[in-house]
Amino acid sequence: MKSSLSQPPVAYNEMLDASGNIRPHYQAFAQWLSEQPAESMIERQVEADLNFRRVGITFSVAGDADGNERLIPFDLIPRIIPADDWRILDKGLKQRVRALNMFIHDIYHDHNIVRAGIIPAEQVFLNPQYRPEMQDVDVAENIYSHISGIDIVRAGEGEFYVLEDNLRVPSGVSYMLENRKMSMRLMPEIFSRARIEPVAHYPDLLLDSLRETAPQGADNPTVVVMTPGMYNSAYFEHAFLAQQMGVELVEGQDLFVDQNTVYMRTTRGPKRVDVIYRRIDDDFLDPLAFRADSALGVPGLLSVYRAGRVTLANAIGTGLADDKSTYLFVPDMIRFYLDEEPILSNVPTWQCRKPDELSHVLANMEKLVVKEVHGAGGYGMLVGPTASRQEIDLFRELVRARPDNYIAQPTLALSTVPTYVESGVAPRHVDLRPYVISGKEIQTVPGGLCRVALKEGSLVVNSSQGGGTKDTWILED
Repeated sequence: MKSSLSQPPVAYNEMLDASGNIRPHYQAFAQWLSEQPAESMIERQVEADLNFRRVGITFSVAGDADGNERLIPFDLIPRIIPADDWRILDKGLKQRVRALNMFIHDIYHDHNIVRAGIIPAEQVFLNPQYRPEMQDVDVAENIYSHISGIDIVRAGEGEFYVLEDNLRVPSGVSYMLENRKMSMRLMPEIFSRARIEPVAHYPDLLLDSLRETAPQGADNPTVVVMTPGMYNSAYFEHAFLAQQMGVELVEGQDLFVDQNTVYMRTTRGPKRVDVIYRRIDDDFLDPLAFRADSALGVPGLLSVYRAGRVTLANAIGTGLADDKSTYLFVPDMIRFYLDEEPILSNVPTWQCRKPDELSHVLANMEKLVVKEVHGAGGYGMLVGPTASRQEIDLFRELVRARPDNYIAQPTLALSTVPTYVESGVAPRHVDLRPYVISGKEIQTVPGGLCRVALKEGSLVVNSSQGGGTKDTWILED
């Protein structure tokens, strides 16, 4: 795929072509929108906000001294993607996740990719996310990332690029599902004009895939969702997914280990647990193996896991593969493990740990996006073109002090889609997080979490940084 990122950054407009004409996949919606009085759109937006708050779709921001729950803004105007574009994404996402799972298995077994000199040994074994406790541990179906959230952007002339891989505890799928419910409630008539792929089957698909990866001998496997508790910023999603799958939502204190088996405490006595969809970081899973001060985990859980008597989704140690410095090597993984060329391209990336690339980053920081390799949520990053001189100088010193902790990328002109703002309908920048489920086979749900930068000109889409969400419509053929 030819890249146009070297061209001057002009945002690709997903609704309008270069002549200002409405692209075919937006025409039905554009016609409907033109028929709507401004007052009705305002009423719909108010109703959406009230319903999201009533349902409890809020989040808390790390570091917020007040601890206030915030509503993630929902934009009424969907992002619409034609079937041909989704076919490319679907194929590329499955290819990428297949290679990533093979990479993680290889790293915790034979290290073939390291022996071949494709990935430096220090990139793996000195990585904070590498878990030596997982060495030579066999996991069911060789699946490590059961649920992967792959962040996709459009840039250049409309090409798709992978921005990040999220393989530890990817979040946001509840918003994908609730956004669709809200769209169908507020705009039912448009669903009769456009054939839109459904997403409501995601919980059933997830549950079936989790059961497929249960330990051998578990004929009717018990699945649970494990949460850190109600004060976690994503607690709504944990409870929502458990409810939608019809399984128990548990905390560490609800589980215990006995005779190398994990049990759940119930009113009818202990019940064996076969699959734990855990929304807790590795460090807190087992105080006997990782952080001894963790009150969130289950003592002895790692020993049961190593014995193959419980499945953890996602597996311990998957963080090695979604490190932003490991991201650079994913195209090489695809070539090495699958003997295929990558369908989806990475964004060009400089590794600050390399002296020549560090020099380039330090000299051009005002033009680049600089990120911590373990950063998330829009934190630990600098968007050079919108940063002040003081912010750039400060970040330059941080990078000089810990170059191995940073990577840099060109400032992408993320594609824009129509968005309902105070002044009316205006273009705003977006990204997309499709969700890839790995069971006996790798599957996607048509769509994903579309995040939108609501501030004019902003490229930061994270909800913690003022971004909102949109429903994503994948059109059927």
